[in-house]
Amino acid sequence: MKVREGDLIETFDGNIFDVKGLVHPPDKTIAFIRFTPDPKGERKRGNTGYKKVYPLHERYDLLRKKFPQYLVFDLVFGEWLCEVQVGMVKKHYEPKRFLSQLRRKKLCEELEKQTFDLVQLLHQGACVSWSGFGVSGSLLVGLNTPKSDIDLLVYGSKNCEKVHEALKSLVRDEKSSLRLYGRRDLRTLFDFRSKDTAMKFEDFVRTESRKVLQGKFHGRDYFVRCVKEWNEIGEHYGSVRYESVGETKVRATIIDDSQMIFTPCAYRIENVKTLQGNRVEPLREIASFRGRFCEQARKGEQVIARGKVERVQRLGEEEYFRLLLGNKPSDYMILAH
Repeated sequence: MKVREGDLIETFDGNIFDVKGLVHPPDKTIAFIRFTPDPKGERKRGNTGYKKVYPLHERYDLLRKKFPQYLVFDLVFGEWLCEVQVGMVKKHYEPKRFLSQLRRKKLCEELEKQTFDLVQLLHQGACVSWSGFGVSGSLLVGLNTPKSDIDLLVYGSKNCEKVHEALKSLVRDEKSSLRLYGRRDLRTLFDFRSKDTAMKFEDFVRTESRKVLQGKFHGRDYFVRCVKEWNEIGEHYGSVRYESVGETKVRATIIDDSQMIFTPCAYRIENVKTLQGNRVEPLREIASFRGRFCEQARKGEQVIARGKVERVQRLGEEEYFRLLLGNKPSDYMILAH
């Protein structure tokens, strides 16, 4: 089973997981529980109610209490992860295939229409073929509500760069139906995100207000996730090993932001000053598997970041360290004052 960021999988026990990252063990998929059957759940599919679980700590809590079989200490990634055995997977939901089905069907729901319209807009504005897009999120698994977001994927580095540039132009166009988040929108987003990522509201506004991969389309929230193609990944399971060596808070300068739009994202850094926690050298990058840290900073900017420090050991190369964001609510990256 070939899976990657943005795909969803459903297990025989009825749980639905979202796939994380691009590198997975041979017989397992790294994915985190997103929807779980619940008679009191507000989302319905057929006669089954489902509950959405979003904050990462709530996902881990649910797994520990009800589904510990999915929690595994992964020796390659050096941490406890949610990993689903291939044999436990009942259905694999593929965003590309779903979009292809959406194009052929008579669209009745408003979310379906707006999702299709946004892909069409980006397809034309960025000159990217339909095969370069996919649709993820609750719509992909039929658990959407009238208020659900538009969750799009773009595949391939060149396609992603084209779409990112198109979005920058579209949000500046007064006639466009796309717009950046305003301060009121950001307050709503902050209240939602703060359960999972702690930072001050003004710091949040400074970073989030300029992001184009998220915003409003015809008044509905959208998020565009950029994912590399299979032949661009350059890493397979076990070719790089990661070892946790504590936590740290640093001030650093971004020297390369070329990977900032992708999920997972990475920022090359220099002039690193340890403000708190473990001091390691060389600390070369800040990385995250979470889409919320995309477009977080740009080349030449100084940032303050807090997260988990990992030793990165790539076969045949000198080891270095990276700062990984997104595992704890205390993780953050903000622009330095």
